[in-house]
Amino acid sequence: ATTLEAEIATDLRDDEKERYAYPQVRVIPPGGPYFRWPWEKIHKLSVATQTVNMAYDPETPSANSDGTMLDAVTKDHLNTGLTGQIRYRVSDQNLYGYLFGVRTPFVHVMGYFVSVLRERIANFSVPARDPTLEAISESASVHGVSINDLRKNLRDLNEHMERECRSSAARYGISLDACLITGIDPPPEVESALAAINTAHNHVSSEISLAQASADQKIVQSRRAVEIETLKAQAEVEPLTALATQLAVLKKSGPGVLTAYLRNVRLALYQKAERLFLETRT
Repeated sequence: ATTLEAEIATDLRDDEKERYAYPQVRVIPPGGPYFRWPWEKIHKLSVATQTVNMAYDPETPSANSDGTMLDAVTKDHLNTGLTGQIRYRVSDQNLYGYLFGVRTPFVHVMGYFVSVLRERIANFSVPARDPTLEAISESASVHGVSINDLRKNLRDLNEHMERECRSSAARYGISLDACLITGIDPPPEVESALAAINTAHNHVSSEISLAQASADQKIVQSRRAVEIETLKAQAEVEPLTALATQLAVLKKSGPGVLTAYLRNVRLALYQKAERLFLETRT
């Protein structure tokens, strides 16, 4: 049996399966007593999840600011510092790859994780956003754009790391449990400029939001005013339309019916009137 039959092999590409086909080893759980032959060798491993600073270099502990901050270059060629942790564990489905596939598996896999992270930082693209703010972002200083976008998309960076490093268990026998980037710091020489850009960008975004809200409110008010005036006009036209229909029906009934209708209407007006003026003919 090989690791290609295990579940972790599904994360390998077709051209990698032949290279990373490791045999399955026998795992003996704790307990005992156990006996071994003189030519046999025991390898004790811990498969518990472990956490390490992402800036830690096993070969050179003093690198990366004594293992406290990992340097990376953004898409706009700006150096930035990353802080966070990496959670990993030895995969019990590929112990042979961990023990015999690589001479120093932890050093190799840490370099692999860091390389994937730096590659993502260097090629990070801004997600789709509001086109109204696109021109404003382009007019801002280029030094503040990529760092701001990286800070806003820490979750996407962490998920990308987990997705890209999913095949590490089948390759090297170490599985990335989680990547937790907690901070992205700009260089000191551009930190003040970045703060000013953030302030200006937030102010412009706020003004645009207020203008859009005011315009939407005026549009709603205008629509309501049009609806009210339309209803008023319909209310004024409706009695006239009904009266015209009634007069047309009376006219069809005969010539004398319309005259009688006018006389009755005139009498009703006489009852409501307080004064009556009659024209006298001489």
